[in-house]
Amino acid sequence: MRAATFSIHPRSTAIALSILGLTTLAAHGQNPAASAPVRVEAQKAFIYKLTPSDRIRVEIYGEPDLSRNVRIDAQGRISLPLVDDVKVGGLTVDEAKKAIELAYREGLILRKPEVKISVEDYAPRLVTVNGQVRTPQQVSLPAESFFTVVDAIMRAGGPTDIAKLTAVTVKRTLPDGTVKVFTIDVEGIIRDKGRDRTRPGDTTLYLEPGDNIYVPERLI
Repeated sequence: MRAATFSIHPRSTAIALSILGLTTLAAHGQNPAASAPVRVEAQKAFIYKLTPSDRIRVEIYGEPDLSRNVRIDAQGRISLPLVDDVKVGGLTVDEAKKAIELAYREGLILRKPEVKISVEDYAPRLVTVNGQVRTPQQVSLPAESFFTVVDAIMRAGGPTDIAKLTAVTVKRTLPDGTVKVFTIDVEGIIRDKGRDRTRPGDTTLYLEPGDNIYVPERLI
């Protein structure tokens, strides 16, 4: 009986190992691009924005009867006592706090409300990874940190031997229903030592809930 043989494309293997190396360095707090200029976009602090299905605690100083645990509805709104629904979806916690304070002031309910918001339960934050990855699947985004296309591909087992990593696409549905498609050159990211870039332009792309990532097949 003849032993089975397997062919592994050296280029794809090298790229997969490079991606894994970047991920490992990041996990250990090392900078894989120490000798390269660091982009401002890659360094900015992550600021969480509230999203539908998040459950938040709204506390109003000195007004315990107005404090509530509420879940953000599909339109990004929450219901609070004595005021109209307040839109907080897409806002940071600080922005949502100010929106609630404004609602109570404009409604002539409280003169100087002081609001505190805490996130009690995060909504599921999923992206889908399909195509030439080893384990196509939905991937959970971390609630309080950035997540890139490279991260998602690695979470899905890494690229296959026939993955075309120069043309990975990210399909995103915007709040107004418009669908936007980004093309990501993952090989270019490796060459640039960890910088996710879109075409056209030179802007770091961070994944958002609902994004669909597709890794196409490379023509042999």
